[in-house]
Amino acid sequence: MISFGSKNKTAGLMSAAALMLATAGASAIPAQTVRDTTVPETGLDIPANLQIFGKVDPNVRKPTAIVNNTVITGTDVDHRMALIALYNNVPVGRIPGEERDRLRLQILRQLIDETLQVQEAKTADITVTPAEVTQAFARTAQASFKTTADKLPAILAAAGSSDRSLKREIEAELAWQRYLRRRVEPFVNVGDQEVKGILDRLKAAQGTQEFNVKEIFLKADSANEQRVFGKAREIIADLAKGTQPFEVLANQYTETSLKGKGGDLGWVRGAVLPPELAQAASEMQIGQVAGPIPNSGGFSILYLTDKRQVLTADPRDAKLSLKQLTLRFPPNTTQADATARAAAFANGLRTLQGCGTADRVGAALGAEVVDNDSIQVRQLPAPLQEIILKLQIGQATPPFGSPVEGVRSLVLCGRDDVRGADLPRADQVQNQLEQTRVNLRAQQKLRDLRRDAVVDYR
Repeated sequence: MISFGSKNKTAGLMSAAALMLATAGASAIPAQTVRDTTVPETGLDIPANLQIFGKVDPNVRKPTAIVNNTVITGTDVDHRMALIALYNNVPVGRIPGEERDRLRLQILRQLIDETLQVQEAKTADITVTPAEVTQAFARTAQASFKTTADKLPAILAAAGSSDRSLKREIEAELAWQRYLRRRVEPFVNVGDQEVKGILDRLKAAQGTQEFNVKEIFLKADSANEQRVFGKAREIIADLAKGTQPFEVLANQYTETSLKGKGGDLGWVRGAVLPPELAQAASEMQIGQVAGPIPNSGGFSILYLTDKRQVLTADPRDAKLSLKQLTLRFPPNTTQADATARAAAFANGLRTLQGCGTADRVGAALGAEVVDNDSIQVRQLPAPLQEIILKLQIGQATPPFGSPVEGVRSLVLCGRDDVRGADLPRADQVQNQLEQTRVNLRAQQKLRDLRRDAVVDYR
């Protein structure tokens, strides 16, 4: 198993921002002829051994479109791309060429959807006034860019975008939300028996373990089993080097519907996983990668990002009060010298008598001492989580660090444990069910709008 540090990434408010992250590293595989004789059951009349006639690159790859007489220009696409890059702190110039082309196509689809949403809202006599867009623009400036509405246009222009691009997305979001409230939400009903059924299932599942996992699945059969197994080993070796994150390799290699989604399975219980994967997940530590795991039809590589017990208080949610002692090493410290300095640092830590002596001990060791309050256990790297959960108040972790960055230790000064989790209230379950159904109907409506739209790609 390979261990990775725990990293939490926060997406921007824009729905399109997730598109760039989802496409990072995905590989395009052009194909002229499909020779797989196993045709999935789709209801479509498709030959088992089909041949493509004509151009592989269709017109839908064009960067502009007219949607029911509303024009989407190349500038619109460029400005939205720059806006997405700004949200994610990634300059457009650093996005590789192929990924930038894929992102442009996804942005065009996003802009088409927004246009359809605004048009449909207007047919329902729903309008969003310029004043409302301006107010939302000001809120976004503060919440997402930590600036004011009058300064944001200059920031957007410097990034290659415009306030018009952001306001266009704001208008579409506000219009679609109002459309759903008027035309969809009133017709969504959730019965008391449905709510009771969910609460009963939650109660029955209380205490069972759930895993947040990501998977790379490689198909294999008796003819290519050894070759695929070797490829899985190569992928694991790449993960061990840390040159590319798991999500990028999953987008590139996985052969399931999770391709393009970073291989993310989300939160799953062991009972719904294949037995081989459930067994591996139960034995893994957070941040570890395991594989290749023989699975039905191929091999899986698993990455465990988190785990928990259903409706059970997780000790890793406890908030800690810590003192961090840091002993920095001189430049060009050798591994042997670093080991010796770390050993002396560890000996000095043995003189600790609670947090009250941390400053004195730190001064004697020549170490910096910094207070850290309200740190959740789960915010720490996985190896430190296991250590800190076993400490008593006043105890310190073993030294950790590197010859370059020096050595550190955390002293536990306090811990506020979380109380046991309760079943959600009936109204909370009802609200969640209603929102899920509203979202489902919204997706269905948008599919209908796309199907009926007159779109001329230029």
